[in-house]
Amino acid sequence: MYENDMKIIENAQNGSKDDMTKLIEDNNGLIWSIVRRFNGRGYDIEDLYQIGSIGFIKAIQRFDTSFEVRLSTYAVPYILGEIKRYIRDDGPIKVSRSIKELNVKIIELQKEYFNKYGREITLDEISKELKTPKEEITMALDSTRPVDSIESAKFVDNKTDKTISILEHISTGRDEQTEIANRITIKKLISELDVKEKEIIMLRYYKQKTQMQVSKILGITQVQVSRIERKVLDNMRRKLTI
Repeated sequence: MYENDMKIIENAQNGSKDDMTKLIEDNNGLIWSIVRRFNGRGYDIEDLYQIGSIGFIKAIQRFDTSFEVRLSTYAVPYILGEIKRYIRDDGPIKVSRSIKELNVKIIELQKEYFNKYGREITLDEISKELKTPKEEITMALDSTRPVDSIESAKFVDNKTDKTISILEHISTGRDEQTEIANRITIKKLISELDVKEKEIIMLRYYKQKTQMQVSKILGITQVQVSRIERKVLDNMRRKLTI
């Protein structure tokens, strides 16, 4: 939890260096959790932490203590924005040679497997064939994909056949101010999912795959996909209403 006393925030906004330092230290885990998302992309992790801290300080300076939003929730887009701005200004995101080489192997394996079996190879199968942890496989695949926003991610709802976003799917029907906070929070909630949950959400809501397609890709049943997806969305709804 990243709870902060409103008085400490106000003191920091009014120039208290001690309170500013305390806020940064209290939210150190939050900053690092965002920074680690950019690990392995050719940038010094300590440098990114410093950049992320600058983003957090900007969030403190612009935070309105009258809003019923946690500082940690409010700060996430500032930290992300500052890091992404730094990377953008420094040039395209760098991908290590080992990741590039692994990605080439994955692509070749995917083609061979599809030609041989007529279906897409699952993440577990890729990991077994290449004797490489699934986390590294996922990182290699993600290195070649454009960054999607939670607002633009769309999927076709099975019940209505309408194309909607994940945000609309788990909307709680609350006011606009809360909805803005929800958009920020959802990004953080997705980052906290375990590997399989994140794979299902990414395939369903970012890649527009049906539950049946997801089950084939991941090598599990459609019932399992449906159960995991429902659990994740229910948990998100619950956290958004806290």
